Amino acid sequence: MTAARLTRPRSLLFAPGNRPELIAKLPRSQPDAVVIDLEDAIPAGAKSAARSVARDAARDLIAAAPHLPVFLRVNALHTEEFTDDLAVLTPELAGVVVPKLESAADVRSVVAALGAHGLELPLLAGLETGAGVWHALDILCEDAVNWAYFGAEDYVADLGGARTPGGLEVLYARSTVALAARLAGVPALDIVVTALNDPATFRADAAQGRALGYAGKLCIHPAQVALAHEVFGATAAEVSRARALLDAAHTAATAGHGAFSFEGQMVDEPMLARARAILAQEAGDE
Repeated sequence: MTAARLTRPRSLLFAPGNRPELIAKLPRSQPDAVVIDLEDAIPAGAKSAARSVARDAARDLIAAAPHLPVFLRVNALHTEEFTDDLAVLTPELAGVVVPKLESAADVRSVVAALGAHGLELPLLAGLETGAGVWHALDILCEDAVNWAYFGAEDYVADLGGARTPGGLEVLYARSTVALAARLAGVPALDIVVTALNDPATFRADAAQGRALGYAGKLCIHPAQVALAHEVFGATAAEVSRARALLDAAHTAATAGHGAFSFEGQMVDEPMLARARAILAQEAGDE
């Protein structure tokens, strides 16, 4: 069976690896991809038991939803659990999520460890420590890395800081990861929102992530998936405006005008590029 490929990561929905009943329900909210988690969602004393559960649950999920990209998040490279987690991985997975990567050498070590198990899986790199953010571009430029995410909670804990409602303490790191991802040419997923029953907070936080350049959102509850798609998808108004702008550009070019105004604004290439991206995004949704 060929692994499903994640091409547009607006939403990445997590479920604990020791909860097969929740894993089986992951497709219901129609996320762009799902993650079976062996790291943060599993207590230290339950990780060994979770591995066999996660392996069977991943196999069943892939068989039931073959078009849904299924990832597995292992424990961090420099933990005792990492090597044991590799036994759960199979070629049918869309990739492996590796948290707390801190250098390009870490990425190469992960690739070597996978190779020793006969596996060649694309990596979704977790940048969630001070070192990981500092070396973000080096990490994301490694060939094995296909996607990235920024983890605010672990980052702040690593720095000895504190999370605040405004999020100013993670703005620099959040922006740095988004910029590094853009330069490396990999999509980046934005931080978790822990307020599960607060759609307004999720929308606001996701909108900030989109403004910073993130492609999508980490989701820890099924209800967050639709909200992520709402924020990271193009609205009908955005699509209509993009079409009108590109039509105006075509008319101006046909008339031999290099510069023109649209809705009271002078149009430049970045505006046209954004309009083209919106229409390409809409086409991908159809």
